[in-house]
Amino acid sequence: MIAADAQKYFTLRVKRGLITDGMHRYVRHPNYLGEIMIYGSFAMMVWHWLPVVVLAWVWIGLFAVNMLMKEASMSRYPEWAAYKKRTWWLVPFVL
Repeated sequence: MIAADAQKYFTLRVKRGLITDGMHRYVRHPNYLGEIMIYGSFAMMVWHWLPVVVLAWVWIGLFAVNMLMKEASMSRYPEWAAYKKRTWWLVPFVL
């Protein structure tokens, strides 16, 4: 997450537009992937069903909706269609 944020911050200071290199080269939403991995690891540590249910609600109800809205916003860039075809939505080689 920190690496993706830093890349985004420094890249956008130099040039505006769609970021298609670095961590964004493989996954369109590296920050959300990082958050899902961190929060998922917390749920696995307690070995209880309740955190899994809460996280599923957060991931589907908030993260997925925000990712879809971000993709709708990013579709204004001309290179979006090609970028979308060559990258994974969230998890490389899976989703």
